[in-house]
Amino acid sequence: MKNKISITIDEKILKDIDSVIDNVVIRNRSQAIEFLAKNALGENRTAVILSGGEESRLKISDKEYRITAKVKNSTVIELALKKLRENGFKEVYIIARKNVLTKIFDIVKNGSDYSVKVNYVEEKKSRGSADSLNLVKGKISSDFLVVYGHVLFEKINLEALLNKHMKQSSVATLMLTTAANPSEKGTVTMEGEKILDFVQKPKKTDIYLVFSAIFVASPDVFNYTSGSLEYEVFPLLAKRGLLSGHVSAEKEQHIHNAADVRKMK
Repeated sequence: MKNKISITIDEKILKDIDSVIDNVVIRNRSQAIEFLAKNALGENRTAVILSGGEESRLKISDKEYRITAKVKNSTVIELALKKLRENGFKEVYIIARKNVLTKIFDIVKNGSDYSVKVNYVEEKKSRGSADSLNLVKGKISSDFLVVYGHVLFEKINLEALLNKHMKQSSVATLMLTTAANPSEKGTVTMEGEKILDFVQKPKKTDIYLVFSAIFVASPDVFNYTSGSLEYEVFPLLAKRGLLSGHVSAEKEQHIHNAADVRKMK
């Protein structure tokens, strides 16, 4: 929700604000002020790490889950928190089921060793990723980053993704890369920055631009969080012109099983 306000501002500063307007993605003074304010407030950024679903499906061994797997002399969750803090995130919500949260807490505690505040949100059941995300509804009041818990994203330019979202009028902006096996991911059809169509795991496709398990969203996304992000929410947002994309030059890495961990080592 946006509020209309009246402010008094120095004329020179106002000219500097107007210089941000490019008539493409920032079309007026209000959008320019909002864009600059969001950048200035970047140190208060919030991220959500999704690691929901049945615990048995997230195990890679008797003792480890995907998000707690040891890679590169660390764990997936520790690498995530370090990357997030480097990019100005101070508050992180981790959504998972009880045993997964317990294992994560054993490693990172309240997050103070990583200079972030970690909030643990227990998922008891869900029909999909959108149901999981809905558990933080009412806890977040500004744009936020969402990262899936099995993803390594050390090389990803999060700042570029965040800036792209700030310049759009979209509910969500997805990070996109190309994939040799698009039928295993969510494929997108784009025109400019807008995603026109989102199809999760198509049986047959000649589209190689895919969703990379990282996105930025406004709190408006909670108006749509029911069921699955990939099968329900993203296709609906695309249909309504509320979904944007940012193509990344770097690719994230996924930890699904013990073989993936061995590859990282």
